[in-house]
Amino acid sequence: MDKSTHLARTTDLGRISVSAEAIAQVVGNVGAESYGIVGMAGRRFPRLPGRGRLTDGIEVKAREGGIEIDLRVVVEYGLNLAEVAATVRNRVAYELERQTGLSVAAVEVRIEDVRRSS
Repeated sequence: MDKSTHLARTTDLGRISVSAEAIAQVVGNVGAESYGIVGMAGRRFPRLPGRGRLTDGIEVKAREGGIEIDLRVVVEYGLNLAEVAATVRNRVAYELERQTGLSVAAVEVRIEDVRRSS
């Protein structure tokens, strides 16, 4: 989805519209703060936190049941990959719903690389 696309929700008081870029920023911040994540994986190569944009490796899609997030991450070596992925998935869904009011249909976490933290 184009990052300038807006996702909307209508309430009794009016319409709320959030850009895909804003959603990707929320996801990137949650990912960067998550235990076990040492970087985001862009299309070409993994990036460590602080380098490049937080939204690298994040794709936002509009679905009928809500928004779908694809998140590519680099996980710290030695940790349980399934636990890290499940924790990130739950935190991303919770924070997106809390901060935007939009329902989250799915969060797909793809572990692209495993590295030792610096």
